[in-house]
Amino acid sequence: MPNFQLVLEYDGTRYHGWQRQPKLPTVQGAVEEAVAIVARKRIPVHGAGRTDAGVHAEGQVGHFKTKSRLPPDAWQRALNSLLPEDIVVRSVRVVPDRFHARFSAIGKVYRYRIINRRYAPAIGRQYVWTVYSPLNLRRMRSAASSLIGRHDFSSFQGSDPSRKRSGQKMGTAICRVGRIELRQRRDEIDITIAADRFLQQMIRAIVGTLVEIGRGKRPPGDMKAILQRKDRRVGGPTAPPMGLCLLKVRYR
Repeated sequence: MPNFQLVLEYDGTRYHGWQRQPKLPTVQGAVEEAVAIVARKRIPVHGAGRTDAGVHAEGQVGHFKTKSRLPPDAWQRALNSLLPEDIVVRSVRVVPDRFHARFSAIGKVYRYRIINRRYAPAIGRQYVWTVYSPLNLRRMRSAASSLIGRHDFSSFQGSDPSRKRSGQKMGTAICRVGRIELRQRRDEIDITIAADRFLQQMIRAIVGTLVEIGRGKRPPGDMKAILQRKDRRVGGPTAPPMGLCLLKVRYR
């Protein structure tokens, strides 16, 4: 059976994350419904990662296998005609049978957007976190540099209710962060993070801690100490989901 890879873009505002959930709108659920109509059969669509409720994506990757002989461009047209307006298939292609959207991935790139001013935007507010207190970008960059490399990120790992319900054990918290960039343009701050893998709510916990440091509530040196403690309770708050976007999934 052909193995089709999808690259998806979506506005996560009205969805309860990527992963399908009973009686709740999810991105995976919407994509699988569209695939089922075209293939005339229920087919699982596996994603590269489980984005949280309210988190967006420009480059989420999924894959599915089907006996359908439709070419990739026909799949793209058909799915986009069936999907809601806030989910778009950017590309479809046939990949080797061994390809798996999640297990073949070697890294991901996320961006978190902050608006730093006294008032929130009326347009595009669902894509940014508005921080009203002035932020010191120099302090935030200094703190972020402590995260580069291979570390145990337990101090930035949120709880996963689905694992608790199923009784699954938490996996390793070791991640390798290859790049963190903080760029400011007027009153917008973009935080881009690339790593081989990310833990549940890891980026949002990092951003929440960086914002505390930027506000002057913590010294930049606290970031290294927080990492070493391996305890979520010592880190900063979890930033809200709407500022986070999955930009790209990397494969060999």
